[in-house]
Amino acid sequence: MIENILAILHNFRILDLLDIAIISVMISALLIWFKDRATRFVFLGIILIGIIYSVARFFQLYLTTVVLQAFFAILLFVLVVIFQEDLRRFFERLALLGRFRKRFFTAPQFGESAEIIAETTADLARKRIGALIVLQGVDPLDRHLTGGSNLDGLLSRPLLESIFDPHSIGHDGAVLVDGNQVMRFGCHLPLSANAARHGNLGLRHTAALGLSERCDAICIVVSEERGTISLAKGENIQEIANASALRTELEFFFAKRTPLTKPRPILNWLRKNQREKVLAIALASILWVVFGYQRETIGRDFVVPIEYMNAPAEWILEEPKVTEVKVLLMGTPQAFQLLPADRIKLSIDLAQLKQGTNEITLTRDMIKAPSNLSIAGISPGRIKITTSRLLRVTLPVEIATENSPPEGFSIKSIAAAPAEVSALIPRRLRGRDIRILTEPIDLSLLDVQNVFNPALRYPPDIQFPDGKAPVVRVIVKTTKSPARPRR
Repeated sequence: MIENILAILHNFRILDLLDIAIISVMISALLIWFKDRATRFVFLGIILIGIIYSVARFFQLYLTTVVLQAFFAILLFVLVVIFQEDLRRFFERLALLGRFRKRFFTAPQFGESAEIIAETTADLARKRIGALIVLQGVDPLDRHLTGGSNLDGLLSRPLLESIFDPHSIGHDGAVLVDGNQVMRFGCHLPLSANAARHGNLGLRHTAALGLSERCDAICIVVSEERGTISLAKGENIQEIANASALRTELEFFFAKRTPLTKPRPILNWLRKNQREKVLAIALASILWVVFGYQRETIGRDFVVPIEYMNAPAEWILEEPKVTEVKVLLMGTPQAFQLLPADRIKLSIDLAQLKQGTNEITLTRDMIKAPSNLSIAGISPGRIKITTSRLLRVTLPVEIATENSPPEGFSIKSIAAAPAEVSALIPRRLRGRDIRILTEPIDLSLLDVQNVFNPALRYPPDIQFPDGKAPVVRVIVKTTKSPARPRR
């Protein structure tokens, strides 16, 4: 046991620590997200099925394994259906990362806002006037609200009382408050599908509970039948005893949105939900040991291309030359799964080579391989390269043509500028007939064009001093032929 632990620590890398850290953050986010959600029991049930599946595979329970494999095949669709609203909220939170919400009010102002809302709702409850007030949190609410009218007014007691006056056009809807601003009134909220578990709720209470199930906003409900005040938050709704208790709840809600101390996001994140974070680190470490760490070492052969670099100017590698070698890599099976095999190559620096035949020993440092793989062998271990200096020669440019001139035209002269070009050729081609041809000039275009810029055709071993083919112009001079007499 101790030897296995020491082997794991010996092979532990910085990248493995980063791997565990990323998975820990993901697991902790899931645990924190589902901690207070009603769907957490479904999430725990899926985890339990995963544990049963792992045990079934370990003890080779064939029927159980086959049935659960079929379940996991459709698990993605099941998750989308069950956690549809949770996934929407999760991706909305991701979209808001890095964005700073505008602070509409400071610490003294949120206390004033809490007092205005608490006293107004208490007064409405005494008068048995129904009301529904939504206090926006971090989550966006646009997709949850329907109807209503924009207001964007300063929060005040007379404004709220006028909106919820029974003779007002928007008194049956909800009022959206963001900070110390009344943003909209007369809004309609989504109804809760789980209202039955909270008893006999009215329409306003059902709507308040429905919104709290979908976002982090809180909803204050005043019942016109019972004259009570209720607060819906976090998928729950509870009755508030008096205005003082409501003000305490509102101050706590506003304080979370506008912290009094200077924000330290990383430190604050580490201080919160420590139990879930410790559990996430433990689970991520176990997953890494089970799936990420593999003690089995295997070897695989790869055919790797050779890249010749930094060849001296006006030098050429004589054919035939070695273009690829076989490389044996050693590592874990997982390391090979992440290996981009098409990116491995062996690089040979030709800067220090001499003219003639050179014998080069292939070493491991010529190959760039991932740190989790080792190079066990290179075959062949030595290769021979024959280099020669190119000869500078001057070759004439031959003009190729096609088709015939248009009727009434005849060619007076055709010439290339320049008529000769400088080229670099291998020594083995010295004395041979080397032709530099232009792409065929279409003579049928002479009635509209007399100057052409064709590309050059030349043997593949030919090079040019500046590394690219020179630009050649072909100039065609024509004369008009005498008209043929009619018979």
